[in-house]
Amino acid sequence: MDTTMHAVRGHRRGGPEVLAYEVAPRPVPGDGDVLVEVRSASITAGELDWDATWTDSLAPGGASRLPVIPAKEVAGVVVAVGPNADGPGVGDEVFGLIPFTRDGAAAEFTAVPAAVLAAKPAGLGFDEAAALSLAGLTAWQGLVRHGNLRSGQRVLVHGAAGGVGSLAVQVAVALGAEVIGTAGARHLDFVRELGAERVIDHRAERFEDLVDEVDIVFDAVGGEVQRRSWGVLRDSGVLVSIVSPPHPDAAVPRGVFFVVEPDRAGLTELSRLVEAGRLRVPVDQVVPLSTASAAYAALERRGRRGKLVLHVA
Repeated sequence: MDTTMHAVRGHRRGGPEVLAYEVAPRPVPGDGDVLVEVRSASITAGELDWDATWTDSLAPGGASRLPVIPAKEVAGVVVAVGPNADGPGVGDEVFGLIPFTRDGAAAEFTAVPAAVLAAKPAGLGFDEAAALSLAGLTAWQGLVRHGNLRSGQRVLVHGAAGGVGSLAVQVAVALGAEVIGTAGARHLDFVRELGAERVIDHRAERFEDLVDEVDIVFDAVGGEVQRRSWGVLRDSGVLVSIVSPPHPDAAVPRGVFFVVEPDRAGLTELSRLVEAGRLRVPVDQVVPLSTASAAYAALERRGRRGKLVLHVA
């Protein structure tokens, strides 16, 4: 068996400019791992700034893992199973979120803990499945685990056309919520098509003048938008942010900041929504693996609809 593969690697810490498409050793699945032949890998803005991308720790001060392979969102086919791996077998089509302190999926093969992978939703392509993993889990965990979303509640999603926001809108709608989304003018119809009952042009209108008594604010924007959101929450409401820790202006509403975690159970729930026709996965662009450096640079462009995906031939 060939012991090498093509991969995108960074040999020093930095931005897109440090990433090189090159020949690298093919990983061997360790205890609890499976080896996945990668078909698609999705990438996330800010990923190259995370300490976990470059070290063995989520916090500063971890030991270097250089050279590293980025892209934590994977979809592919299992080709080998390591010892004590519980779950998918050889030939299974899978998707999932790779733990942040491990090498990612910007490669032809990646070794992944079997416990974090789920069966790829039936009828969903590999590109869309890769795009669903991190963004979908972020939406699901934010709304369900941290926001305790219940049917009939009112949810305000900031950044509703983005990779996470577009899925948060759909998850909230599928779970019975009334959804209001904020987005740029050219994305308003797109967000309506996702199921939002009301869409607000964030440049032309102030959402706090149009919305009140919100049960959950899902914040994918941060900054001033986050600060202005406290005023639209009902007393029992919660502001869930994926951008920065909320600092409430009042003592009653609750604020939560969280970092998404690998989660097979959450992936399974998302798959059910996909297979029921309740969730579609917006993909902004699909590019070859060899152009990963340029793709990471393109993540800085605002106004994307959905995720950016690296396609592995």
